[in-house]
Amino acid sequence: MMNESLAMSRRAFFGLGAAAAVAGAACAGCAPSASPVAEELSDTGAQDAWLGEEPPIADEDVVEVIETDVLVCGAGTSGLFAACAAAENGARVVCLEKGSIGGGVRDNLGSLNSRLQREAGCEIDENEICNDLMRYATGYVNPKLYHIWAQNSGEAVDWYQDRVEEAGFQLFFEAANNATPTYFKHWATGHIPSWPADAESSGLTDVVNGKIVLGDYATSQGVEFLFSTPMVKLVVEDGAVKGAFAKGPEGYVKVLASKGTVVCTGGYAHNEEMLEALQPQTMRKYAANIAVPGTTGDGIKACLWAGARMDDVHTAMVFDRVAIKPDQVQSYDAQGELFWMGSNPWLKVNLNGERFINESSPYDYVLNAALSQPHNTFVNIWDSDYERYIEQFDVHGCARFLPFENGAPTNITLETVIGMNEALLEDGFIVKADTIEELAEGLGIPAENLKKTVERQNENYDNQVDPDFGKEAFRLSPIRKAPFYGVRTSGYMLCTLDGITINEQFQALNEACEPIEGLYVAGVDSGSYYAGTYPNMSTGNCCGRSITFARMIGKALAAK
Repeated sequence: MMNESLAMSRRAFFGLGAAAAVAGAACAGCAPSASPVAEELSDTGAQDAWLGEEPPIADEDVVEVIETDVLVCGAGTSGLFAACAAAENGARVVCLEKGSIGGGVRDNLGSLNSRLQREAGCEIDENEICNDLMRYATGYVNPKLYHIWAQNSGEAVDWYQDRVEEAGFQLFFEAANNATPTYFKHWATGHIPSWPADAESSGLTDVVNGKIVLGDYATSQGVEFLFSTPMVKLVVEDGAVKGAFAKGPEGYVKVLASKGTVVCTGGYAHNEEMLEALQPQTMRKYAANIAVPGTTGDGIKACLWAGARMDDVHTAMVFDRVAIKPDQVQSYDAQGELFWMGSNPWLKVNLNGERFINESSPYDYVLNAALSQPHNTFVNIWDSDYERYIEQFDVHGCARFLPFENGAPTNITLETVIGMNEALLEDGFIVKADTIEELAEGLGIPAENLKKTVERQNENYDNQVDPDFGKEAFRLSPIRKAPFYGVRTSGYMLCTLDGITINEQFQALNEACEPIEGLYVAGVDSGSYYAGTYPNMSTGNCCGRSITFARMIGKALAAK
């Protein structure tokens, strides 16, 4: 019989006692053996550093055995969608969660053919966007999964819109029918909810979208949450996954799932050992980590221990919106602060005061290019007419500050950005100067070089052409009106994107590219979808993929 304290933990679903966090390969060279990651790293000793050995759990350590139809490991974006879908289709569902509250649903959700998109007259060609996603991933993926997302994501977003509206809020589509074309095509796939005005300032954004919208709904459908109960490893019998062990407040809990186990614990963005071993270049691109706390690779490691394989190309979502101080250089422990203007196409120079990329590139392209620049560090430069150029740039997606053409709100307003910049200026991150020479001195870069670069920038603006890097004319801005501003810039980590290789039914694959019975992987624990970079020009692509596949998994398992 379940002990009283554990029962209380299970009943205390999505309580308001804790604020949640800010905003969550193609199979090759297969051979029936252990995970390729484990095999590759076994000779280097790196395996012991992050994967380690599967922990033994004795029968006497288990304080309770729970039987259910579907087990969902993780109550974040994917977990909530999978749990709700399974439960509303008649399955008994248990959901394990590492934290004391569910992680909530991320705000930007990407889809094709949602109701809101159709109402806005937005039409996106499925083959065109799927081939663009393949181009971003350079083929290290399963392209069939892109088409599954394209054909099913509209239904998932429509379902979520219904839940949002039932809770008294509104979901918006970020329309961009009249967006000015760029060399890197923007895909208007994003949907964003409008939460209470004080939700962000009170730290309750994820409590609102996690509890009021889907947490309460999931509970009303019979989902049983076990909070402060992280999964530890999977229950494997004769090569099939039968459930999972989790560590509850009173000891280990064994959950047996007759229809399937869904692993979606949120990747490994907060596991520095895994990052250093699998993608050290990523750690040279960010100075702030805003990933959901607790995302330490638990689900991925459990799947690897169970015989699954991992993506060959290791990838993370990193955006160029962090300020570091004028005497700092890029380092993941540099304690940078959010600089939301960073993803706008301002003049960007290296520490020699020279341009090095088309600043209109996707977010992480600038960070990637900076890896070959002095100290992996670059500087954003703008003048006092910046508000005028923000409107001219016509940026879309989560980097936009102005309302969308259909009135949809943005992730962050221009007013808020101005306030953030004022705070950064006061705290010594942003440098303000009346001359370019003084600006260069404050930023610690050569004054003569910066003067030449600014003169060239102004010349390009006057001529409305960029012969140096090919930036679009409407994305050019002069540096003429004093005072001038500059800030050393880095990136922030949102999540990792490489995970367990899956098939079109979202089953984990073993080293022989065969599905592991009973094991399904969703969200950023799953792989086969991204490689090398994140296609941020498709707004909300990751979360849209996550909710779509998770909902499909939940419905399919309930029907078994």
